[in-house]
Parts: sequence; C-alpha cells; structure tokens
Amino acid sequence: MWDYSEKVKEHFYNPKNAGAVAEANAIGDVGSLSCGDALRLTLKVDPATDVILDAGFQTFGCGSAIASSSALTEMIKGLTVDEALKISNQDIADFLDGLPPEKMHCSVMGREALQAAVANYRGEELEDDHEEGALICKCFAIDEVMVRETIRANNLSSVEDVTNYTKAGGGCSACHEGIERVLTEELAARGEVFVAAPTKAKGKSKSGLVNLNAPAPAPAAPAPAEAAPAPKMTNLQRIRRIEMVLESIRPTLQRDHGDVELLEVDGKNVYVKLTGACTGCQMASMTLSGIQQRLIEELGEFVKVIPVSAAAAAHAQLEV
Repeated sequence: MWDYSEKVKEHFYNPKNAGAVAEANAIGDVGSLSCGDALRLTLKVDPATDVILDAGFQTFGCGSAIASSSALTEMIKGLTVDEALKISNQDIADFLDGLPPEKMHCSVMGREALQAAVANYRGEELEDDHEEGALICKCFAIDEVMVRETIRANNLSSVEDVTNYTKAGGGCSACHEGIERVLTEELAARGEVFVAAPTKAKGKSKSGLVNLNAPAPAPAAPAPAEAAPAPKMTNLQRIRRIEMVLESIRPTLQRDHGDVELLEVDGKNVYVKLTGACTGCQMASMTLSGIQQRLIEELGEFVKVIPVSAAAAAHAQLEV
C-alpha cells in the first residue's frame, strides 16, 4: 500500500475542476485507455491576454492520476499559457506534498497534457521526433523521445526511476535492455556511468550510478535464505477476489443510486458495466479509476478496468 499525503487524498476524494470546460478553446489529450491511463485537459483561454480563465480535466487512471490532474488545473488558472508551460511534473508533485515514487508518472502525464493543450490553442503540432518502430515500451506505448526527455528533466539514473516516471518497463520487462541503453547514453552525457541494478559493481549506489573512486566493499555476509514466493492465484481465485472488491464498493455506489457489475475477466482486462445513476455520470471515469486502484492493490498486479455499455453487454449476451 502506498503512502499518500493528505493533499493527494483531498484532491482524489474531492477533485477540483472535474469535467470538460464549457467553450474550451484548448484541448490536450494524452495516454490511452489501452495503456491504462488517459487524460483530457480542457482550457478556456482569453485570446487577448493568453490568460487561462478556466481549466477542467477528464481522466481514466488511478487516484494519483486524478489528484495530479486536479492539482494541475488549480495551479494553472489565472496564469498565461507561457507561465503555465513553466510548470514541471515535479512542481505538480510538490503541490500535492509529494507522490509515491511509483506514481510520479501521473505528474508527468499532467505536464504532457498541458503541453498538448497549449499546442492545440496555438494551432501547432507537437513535435513528434520518434520514427516508426522507435517505441521503447510496447506494453504502455512509451517511445524513446519521452524516455530521454523524462530522464533529463528529472535527473533519473535507474530503470526503476524510468518506470516510476513513465511506466516504461512496468509490464513484461522486455524493454529493460532498451531503457538501459538510453540511460547509458544520457548518463554519459552527464559525465556519469550507468550500472544495471543487478550488477554487484564496486561502489554502486541504489541509483544505478557507480563511483569509480569508492573503496572496495567489505566481504558481504551470507545472504539469508529467501522466503518462498507467494503461490500465484488461480484464475478462479482472481475472479473471486475481484468480485469481493466490487462487493465492498457496491454499497457506496448504491447510496448514490448507481451500481457496478462484473462482466468478464480476460487476463489483465476486467470488464464491468456501470448501471443506474453511474451510467453517463460526469464522475464515471473517477469511479472506474477508484475501482481499478482497489483491484491493483488487492491483487498485487496491474489490471485494467474497462467499462462496457449496457447495449454492448446485452448484445454480447445474445451472441452467447
């Protein structure tokens, strides 16, 4: 369980500026539902002064994604677009009194959405420097350009850092070699040497850097026997655990005249149907985000909650 600040909890449970802004003249879309996180930032900008008069967000993601989006909208209102562009992902995290390292990618997503919205307002195309096939992480569709820019902007130095800030490498781990290559090049440009985490190099620090002048470490004591890994749940056990989580959430939804129904579990994908007042609700994406976060914490693995409309669910039942 991650340790969230009170400010993160405040912006998650009582998000500011949720929903689309009326008469928005700037829209920024980042992420995708297929990758687990998506954010749309809408702005109303005064064309005469470039001042951001209003800001709103619609997000599909975890509690930290909602909190980061809420914080960002509060931070940029009243600023000019140029002033807003100076806000970094670290500024967003600081506004929230910090984010868990594993959730820093949520603040990065907010910064990217702001850049996209400003580009849309100005009628510009965001620079797309990567070529076809230059994806570093296929699981989350993270390209090399984003990895490099995030390493530079946040002074990252390990694969774990890159995963925390971009999600790259958080899936099948097949891209770790590519991330290490980029880290090696970026750290070399900073005059540093990258050492992969598993390497027992002389003077290696937790960051993945190596101090070539550090004294040789004393011989390590024999490592204690590792505890046997927890047995992997069967698919039936996973489904029952998912149903248990939904049952615990259901009373809250029912108090607001809504409900949720589990339709199907297919690997990492959990298909649900929102019913009653939850259908078409402006806060539906946040409801789904909360469900997804609870499932991830309960199962100890990444899962993606996918909403299915009542019409689509009925059609699927007819086909069975």
